[in-house]
Amino acid sequence: MSDDAVPPGDDRRADTHRVPRASASSALPAPDAGLASSEPEVTPRRLIGFFALIFGMFMAILDIQIVSSSLAEIQAGLSASPDEISWVQTSYLIAEVIMIPLSGYLGRALSTRVLFSLSAAGFTLASALCATATTLPEMIVYRALQGFIGGGMIPTAFAAAYAIFPKRMQPMIMALVGLTVTLAPTIGPTVGGYITQLMSWHWLFLVNVVPGIIATVIAWTMVDFDRPDHSLLRRLDYVALIALAAFLGGLEYVLEEGAKDDWFQDEAIRWLSAVSLVGGVAFFWRCFTVEEPLVDLGAYRDRNFAVGSALTFVLGVGLYGLTYLYPVFLGRVRGYDSLQIGETVFVTGLFMFAAAPPVGILSRRIDPRWLIGLGFCGFALSCLELTWLTKDWAFGELFWPQALRGVSLMMCMAPINLLALGTLPPDKLKNASGLFNLMRNLGGAFGLAFINTFLNDRQDLHMARLRESVVWGRQAAEETITSMTQAFSARLGSDAELAAVKQIALSVRREGLVLAFSDLFLALGLLFAALVILTPLLRRPAADGGAAPGH
Repeated sequence: MSDDAVPPGDDRRADTHRVPRASASSALPAPDAGLASSEPEVTPRRLIGFFALIFGMFMAILDIQIVSSSLAEIQAGLSASPDEISWVQTSYLIAEVIMIPLSGYLGRALSTRVLFSLSAAGFTLASALCATATTLPEMIVYRALQGFIGGGMIPTAFAAAYAIFPKRMQPMIMALVGLTVTLAPTIGPTVGGYITQLMSWHWLFLVNVVPGIIATVIAWTMVDFDRPDHSLLRRLDYVALIALAAFLGGLEYVLEEGAKDDWFQDEAIRWLSAVSLVGGVAFFWRCFTVEEPLVDLGAYRDRNFAVGSALTFVLGVGLYGLTYLYPVFLGRVRGYDSLQIGETVFVTGLFMFAAAPPVGILSRRIDPRWLIGLGFCGFALSCLELTWLTKDWAFGELFWPQALRGVSLMMCMAPINLLALGTLPPDKLKNASGLFNLMRNLGGAFGLAFINTFLNDRQDLHMARLRESVVWGRQAAEETITSMTQAFSARLGSDAELAAVKQIALSVRREGLVLAFSDLFLALGLLFAALVILTPLLRRPAADGGAAPGH
């Protein structure tokens, strides 16, 4: 722990590395004496403060997905069109992805206590404002504020975990952090569905108010992990800040809206792609040339951090992509409502919760790289099991793939967090934590863009092939239409044949979509299986169960 991480009035600064000569010469020290003297002390006060950070992070990540199963109700309440309502999520994601890398600089300038308290208070206020929105523009502005301010809470908890806990405790703490990061988006649709069904969509935001106030008060009174460096505020690189907003904001918009707008066929996509490219070039140029960069990219010199960032990027594809895919299948193929979808996809969250303690224990006792490799193998298998998908698959058939995915997510997430951030020196953690979380969110954005494009293209391909089997002149097709016409004739009379043809067309569309899902799960399974070859590139952790020493 660096001197900067010791709060004022804490007398541990003077004693951190002091070893009495008498004890060194007269007797051998206890096995953990040297370790204990150089590692942070976990006090009840700090533990309470840390759990407040974790809870705030949970709220910020949960709100990404909590509205996903209730967009139809929000759309009706705001009198918005189906195309417009997606901005309830898009505005949050764009704003959040800008704040996450910025949080490292602000954390050093303001301190963990001030940054988190301001973020939690602002997030709570913005949540209350979202519940009062009566028009779509109001909701977009309030959601953007909620995402931007709340984005400061996510990396803060990651960095604090390494600053206040000794290495022997970090595997269990990373299991808790990993559970929070993965559980929040996984159960988001379930929680949102229940809240909307039992009360109204306004409570999707109002539920944040009381917990947000509590988290703010606890953080302000209990968090004392570090000290601010206010001189950084005077040296803030505004050019890099504007470039960062253009780079990540434009990129997030393109990835979110590209598949729906046919990518570069749309003028807005072309312009924002250019804005993102120019912003990216300007941002990286400033980061590499100014004395005090807005985002310190030096963490990527650490091999574990670089490889861990790549792994968490692809893990973001699986985390956010599959959280999106299951509800899409259940809604479009099975015709489930938001509550039925929530009850079906809750399995993954349940198994993640159950797997967290064993993964934390195993991370201390065996090489975490084995857990990561096995986790990605399990993730791949959970996708490959779904290549046999049919239109009739429901809770029973989806249970084991979801269960395996939940366990595999925990086996990947916690050890990757441990190895990627645990090798860095304390003064690099805040910036690195922002970059690490950014990679996961960008992985989710790239993954969703890929998933939607792949799904649309493969559905068109399969529908074209299926239509060849149901054209006029095919005996089986004509016999099917004749029998369906007879079945409809009693109710529809002269419209029976038209209804039969329409039913066949809907069946072709549905089967084409199911086949596209099957192809997509195969592609994702192969992607996750391929990641196993990256795990040997991670440095082996130290024998004490912590991460390898920083370089």
